[in-house]
Amino acid sequence: MEIISNSFVDGDPIPAEFALAKPDPESHFSLAGNRSPHLAWQGAPEGTKSFVLICHDPDVPSRPDDVNQQDRLVPRDLPRVDFFHWVLVDLPGSCAGLDAGADSDGVTPGGKDPLSGPYGARRGLNNFTDWFKGDETMEGQYFGYDGPAPPWNDSIVHHYVFTLYALDIERCPVEGAFGGDDVLAAIESHILDKAAISGTYSMNPEVPA
Repeated sequence: MEIISNSFVDGDPIPAEFALAKPDPESHFSLAGNRSPHLAWQGAPEGTKSFVLICHDPDVPSRPDDVNQQDRLVPRDLPRVDFFHWVLVDLPGSCAGLDAGADSDGVTPGGKDPLSGPYGARRGLNNFTDWFKGDETMEGQYFGYDGPAPPWNDSIVHHYVFTLYALDIERCPVEGAFGGDDVLAAIESHILDKAAISGTYSMNPEVPA
C-alpha cells in the first residue's frame, strides 16, 4: 500500500496552510490555515473493509517547563512523547483519498463535531484537547484534524507522521470520545496493511524546518 500527498513532499516542510499555528515576529505565535492536507492512497490489500488515519508528532516535549518561555529554549536532549493531531476512523474501504480541507478548514475554537468527518468517518480526539485546557477562548474537545503548532522556542524540528491503516472490519471498535491510543489498541489485530508519509514543521526561526 502507498500513500502520497499533493500538499507536501514526504520528508519536507509542511506549509503553514496546513498548520494550526505559524510564527509571528511580535507574538511568536498566530493562528494559521489549519486545513487538513490532501492525501491519496492505492494498493490496499484484498479484504480491506475500512481505513483508519492517524497523524502524530513524536517530538513533543515530555515536560512543559520551558515551552514557549521567553529567553529559554526547550532542550534538544529532553525526552519526547507522542502528540496526536488527527484521528479518523471508519473511512470506507472504497475510499482512495481525501481532498485538502476535507476534515478541517480553519481553526474551530472549542473543537469540531465528532460525527461530521468526511465520507461518514468518525473523528477521534486529538491532543489539543489537553493543550487548550484552561484557555477561556479555546478550551474544548478537539476532534479530527488540527495541524502543527510546536513550541516557538523548541531546539528541534518536529515531524508529523500520517499513517493509514487498512482494516478487515467495517467499524473500528471504539465508542464515545476516543483518542489515538484507544484506536491503535482496538485495531491491533485487524490491520491488513499500513502506509505512512511524514512532513516537518518548526515555529522557531532559528531552527528552520
